[in-house]
Amino acid sequence: MRLGLKTHFNEVERTVQICNRLGMHARAAGKLRNLAAQFQSTIKLVKGRMEADAKSILGLMALEASRGTELIVRAWGDDSEQAAEALCQLIQDRFGEDE
Repeated sequence: MRLGLKTHFNEVERTVQICNRLGMHARAAGKLRNLAAQFQSTIKLVKGRMEADAKSILGLMALEASRGTELIVRAWGDDSEQAAEALCQLIQDRFGEDE
């Protein structure tokens, strides 16, 4: 292990692509934030060099994740596996939107 490298117990990482027409707009970010808040784990979404707390609507909006954007869902904690899977599923389901 290298010094300065952060490692987390029960860390999970998944890659998912935004597929809905409007991307992660305000309503979609709200749905994602509400889902993330149901988990104890720390959850981050990563777009390139940008990272946002999945429990912060402003942070999620700052990612400017439009259709086709690839995001990394990173979670660590006791329920990290369930959290990552749930968030990826919501994104893949187009945030419950038709398009």
